[in-house]
Amino acid sequence: MAWSAFQKDLASKTRKLNHILPEVMEITGYGHKSLNAKIGGKNADFMDINNEVILSPDHFVALWMKGLIQYLDNLQYKESSNIYELLQYIQEYPIVRDYAFTFLERTYMRNYTALSKKRPKVEEATMWIGQENANYGILVTPRFSNGNWENDVSEIRHFKKKYWTIGHVLETGIVVPFENEKIEFSDTDQYLKFFKNILVRGSGSQYELEIANNYCEFVRNSDQPEEIPLLIPEFRYGGLARKHQYRLDFTIIDPNTLNKYGFELSPWSTHGYLSGTKGKLQKDINAIALGNFEKEMRKLKDYFREFGVYALIYTDSDLANIENVFLDMKKYLNPYETQEQLKLHVLDDFLSYS
Repeated sequence: MAWSAFQKDLASKTRKLNHILPEVMEITGYGHKSLNAKIGGKNADFMDINNEVILSPDHFVALWMKGLIQYLDNLQYKESSNIYELLQYIQEYPIVRDYAFTFLERTYMRNYTALSKKRPKVEEATMWIGQENANYGILVTPRFSNGNWENDVSEIRHFKKKYWTIGHVLETGIVVPFENEKIEFSDTDQYLKFFKNILVRGSGSQYELEIANNYCEFVRNSDQPEEIPLLIPEFRYGGLARKHQYRLDFTIIDPNTLNKYGFELSPWSTHGYLSGTKGKLQKDINAIALGNFEKEMRKLKDYFREFGVYALIYTDSDLANIENVFLDMKKYLNPYETQEQLKLHVLDDFLSYS
């Protein structure tokens, strides 16, 4: 979100807390500092705030509720616990619940960067993409050294943009391997034109181009285009090796968790069709087909083993409706959309706990 909107939302939550505080104090009998300490004092006990990637205020509240219940379950005499007393107030009085949840949401927002951002490992901070004679690199903190590009490792953790998003590539540009040259973009639209017309069109795949068109439209219609994950084309398994084994059609990296998702478009015409079978025995044809199938499966397994990329495969029946294929991809381009549902799911258990 824009920083000014973020600050306004934060200030709004503080005003709300101040407005309902007197009534909450009267109900609970807690003083102001005591109330806040009871709500926020055990965050580190209720969730792994050092390692958990927490995606939104709703996600933070959901983890807090779940952790509170688990904490009480581990107590021998939970009924005598101050935490159990707080839970009863939250369950019985909607205004106390509203105060507690708003307080937690504000806590998350005040610590947003520390709680929401996972940093890539050094070996995961470079992606080489593209065709054999038109390959490029996306790095986190690129610098040219000793004849090629590398990351300034000391600066990776200070990178301000969300990793592997439109904002990321607007900040860093795309590098040309073995040349002290970067392709830089002044705005989102300029990058999208490069993405579609240079990175994707070169593959010669009509399906990849249709996906690229859908992605460009999706980004242009977004209120926050720089927050959207990159749709990374032609991720090269062998990096800059000239005789690389594989390329993955598209890859999306969740900017919050850094989980990687691959998308392989596999029409029969390029991935299954067997030519030159005239005069061959059926068993020989079957052996060739089996070899092709095993090669495709080996590719996907290798990407998972080497890079942790979980890949989805789309065959002709899927590709007949490319809009549905892109709908699948959109789920990974909206990493926040599941957090409100998570909070609502946990809330039922939280309010009925006894």
